[in-house]
Amino acid sequence: MAKRTGAQHLVEALRRNGADMAFCVPGESYLAVLDALHDHEDAIRLITCRQEGGAANMAEAYGKLTGRPGICMVTRGPGATNASIGVHTAFQDSTPMILFIGQVAKGDIEREAFQEIDYRRMFGQMAKWVAQIDDAARVPEFVNRAFATAMSGRPGPVVLALPEDMLVEAAEAADLAPSARSEGAPAPEAMDQLASMLAAAQRPMLMLGGGGWTREASDNFRAIAEHFDLPVITSFRAKDRLDNAHPNYVGDMGIGADPALVKRIQECDLLIVAGPRLGEMTTGGYARLAVPRMGPKLVHVHPGAEELNRVYQADLAINAGVTSFSRALMRLQPPKDIAWRAWRKDARAAYETFIQPVTPPGSVNPSKIFAWLNERIGKDAIITNGAGNYAGWAHRFFLHRQFPSQIAPTSGAMGYGVPAAIAAKLVHPERPVVALAGDGCFLMNGQELATARQYNVPVIFLVFNNGMYGTIRMHQETHFPARKIATDLVNPDFAALARAYGISGVRVERTEDFAPAFEAALASNVPALIELTIDPEAITPTTTLSAIRKKAQST
Repeated sequence: MAKRTGAQHLVEALRRNGADMAFCVPGESYLAVLDALHDHEDAIRLITCRQEGGAANMAEAYGKLTGRPGICMVTRGPGATNASIGVHTAFQDSTPMILFIGQVAKGDIEREAFQEIDYRRMFGQMAKWVAQIDDAARVPEFVNRAFATAMSGRPGPVVLALPEDMLVEAAEAADLAPSARSEGAPAPEAMDQLASMLAAAQRPMLMLGGGGWTREASDNFRAIAEHFDLPVITSFRAKDRLDNAHPNYVGDMGIGADPALVKRIQECDLLIVAGPRLGEMTTGGYARLAVPRMGPKLVHVHPGAEELNRVYQADLAINAGVTSFSRALMRLQPPKDIAWRAWRKDARAAYETFIQPVTPPGSVNPSKIFAWLNERIGKDAIITNGAGNYAGWAHRFFLHRQFPSQIAPTSGAMGYGVPAAIAAKLVHPERPVVALAGDGCFLMNGQELATARQYNVPVIFLVFNNGMYGTIRMHQETHFPARKIATDLVNPDFAALARAYGISGVRVERTEDFAPAFEAALASNVPALIELTIDPEAITPTTTLSAIRKKAQST
C-alpha cells in the first residue's frame, strides 16, 4: 500500500500501464495532475496543444498507431465539449483512448458550479464507459479498468471525470499490475464450418478493416491471402491492412469505390469480413450489399458480440478479434483445387487500371502527385487526413504498403489530419508523415501548427485549396443544382500563415512544381506546409462540378 494524493495515484497508474505520452490543454481543474506529471517527465511525455479538439484527435491517432489507449487530459466544461469530437471519432473508429476531465469539487456537484457538466450523461452514448472517481483510494482501480475496457473486445474510448478536491486528497491504495488486453478467439467448430464454406466457394472475397489490428494480424492475413490466393478488399479508410502493391489486394470499398469492384463484390458467392462493422460508408449507404441478407454468403468476424447480426444477418458469425482469427485461419488448409485464381487475377488487373492517374481540370493534378509520392515515400510513409473530397484522391491513388500507415477518421470528422499527423510523427519519428487537409478541413485545427513548431515535429502538411467546402458543394449541386449557398470560402494565404507560425510555407500552382517543393520540405527536417491550388471543377477523379450540375438539372 502506498499513500499518495489522488493525482499522484493517477500518474503512477498511468506509468504502470505503459503510458509514455499524453496530450493536453492545461486547466485549473486538474492542476494537481499536471504537478504530479512533473515528477515523471522522463517516463510520460506531455504534449501541450492549442485546442482540446486537437489534443483529443492526437490521442485518438496515438491509439490507432499503437493499439494502446491514447491519453488526453482536458479541463471541465468547455474543455470537455471541445474534446468530444475525438471521443466520437474513437468510438466510431474502434480506437482505444482515455479522456481525463477535471471536474468541479465533489461538494459542488449538482449546483451548476463553474463549468459543471454531468459527463455520464454527456458521453453516455459516445464512449464504452464513463465514470467519475470520487475516492482517491480507488484511482488505481478505475485507471486499470479504463485501460482494460478501452483495449478489450471492440476497442473504444473511456471517459473519467476527476473532481479537483479528490485529486489533492491523500489516500492509501495498492499499486496494481498493468491491465492486459483480452480478445476473443474463434471456436474450432466455427473454423470447421468456415473451411467447408471455402471448399464450396467459386468466387470468394476477403474484406479486412475495423479496429484492434496489430502488425501480426496484418502479416498473417498477407500469408493467408497468398496461401488461399484470395482476393482481398478493405473497408472504408482501412487500406493499410494489406500491402496495396500485393497481387492479392484488389481495392477498397470506401467512398468513390471502383464500380467494377462494387459489381464484383455483389457477384461473389462468399464474403469473409474480418474486422469491419459493415457500416454506412463501406456499404454505400447499405445499398451495395442488401440488408439484412446480402447476396453472397457472409462470414462476419468481429470482436464485439453486439455488432454481429446487428445490421447484416451472417451465415456464420464469429465473435473474435482479428489477430486471434488470423491465427486460426492460418491453420486451415486451402481446397486442393482453388477455383478462384482467375477471379482474383481479373480483380487485381481491374484495380491496377483503376489507380492509373487521370486528367482533371486545372494545373494541379492530385492523381499524379499521389502517384509520384508512391515512388518517393510510399513504403514507409504515414498519411493522415480529415474529411473532404480531397481525401478521395489519396484513397484512390496512394498505395499503402504497411500497417499502420493510413490514419483517418471513419467518423468523417474534419480537422483530424493536422493533429493526427503530429501524433504520428511523435510516435514514429523515423517515418515520413504527411498530413492532408482541404482548405475548410485545415482551418478547423490548423492552429496545431503551433504545436508542431513548439516540439519541432517535422510533418509535411499538404493543403488542397479549392476555395469551398467541396463535399458539401458536390452534394448541393447533386440535390439542388445551381443553388449554391454557404459553401464558398474566403481563405488566408496558407503558405504565409505557415511562415507566421515559424515553419516553412510554399504555394504550388502546377503539378510539376510539387516534387521540388516536397523534396525541399522533406530535406529540411522541420515542419513544412505546401499549399496546392486546386481547380474547383476537379471535385472528384471521375467527374466535375459542372457535369454534376448538368446531370442534376436534366433529371
